[in-house]
Amino acid sequence: MIDKEKFNVLNYIKKEEYCGSMNGMRYMLKKKEKEEGTSLEVIIWPEPFCYAKTQEEKKQRREFEFTTEGVSQAADWLNLQYIEQKPLWDLSKGTV
Repeated sequence: MIDKEKFNVLNYIKKEEYCGSMNGMRYMLKKKEKEEGTSLEVIIWPEPFCYAKTQEEKKQRREFEFTTEGVSQAADWLNLQYIEQKPLWDLSKGTV
C-alpha cells in the first residue's frame, strides 16, 4: 500500500513521469496539459509488461488536480484499486 505521508512526488511529476508497482499492479502518474489547465493523470495496469507493451484496453485511467491534495487523492485511489481489484493483480504476478 502507498503511504501518503511519504508519497511526495509532485515536484518529480512536474518534470518526469513517475512509475511504480505494487504486487502485480503497475502505475504511472504524469502531468497532463490541456486547454482547461494542468491535471494529474494516473494510469494502472496489470503486470508483467511495461506501459508501452501493455494493451490499451488493460489500462485504467483517472485524473486529479495537479496539486499536493490531488497527489494525496491519487494515492487513495491507487490503494483502493489495489484492494478492489486484488484478484486481477494476484493473477498477473509472475505471468509472462
